[in-house]
Amino acid sequence: MSKTKTGHCLCGAVQVSAVLANHEAGVCHCKMCQRWAGGPFVEVACTPETVFKSQDAVTAYPSSDWAERGFCKHCGSPLFYRLKSDGSYYVPVGLFDDTEDLTLANEIYVDKKPSWYSFAEKTNKMTEAEFLAMFNASQDKS
Repeated sequence: MSKTKTGHCLCGAVQVSAVLANHEAGVCHCKMCQRWAGGPFVEVACTPETVFKSQDAVTAYPSSDWAERGFCKHCGSPLFYRLKSDGSYYVPVGLFDDTEDLTLANEIYVDKKPSWYSFAEKTNKMTEAEFLAMFNASQDKS
């Protein structure tokens, strides 16, 4: 299994070459991710060595004290959720050209998940409080 994946945004203006932390996909059900991604945010953890080409087409929004969200200025595709503390990226699975070697392993903010969908896979699940306790952060009020 390759630890590097490549892909691009919807319009192709931004290309990504990502170094995967593992081959596990994760899902975030928080309200911010739902608004940003239009539903659950399905991502792959990637290292700070991840490269987004065409930086002039990339913009970022500081969505919290500890992270920012990047997107393509041209087509609006979500590109990354990046932790400010260590520079690690969480890249949307849909950007990658090949995802057949990934497994769905984790879900966070499961207490914020709408009742109208569920994933069939058995995953590790964490509530908002459980997840934020890992960062000593306060709960989202939105």
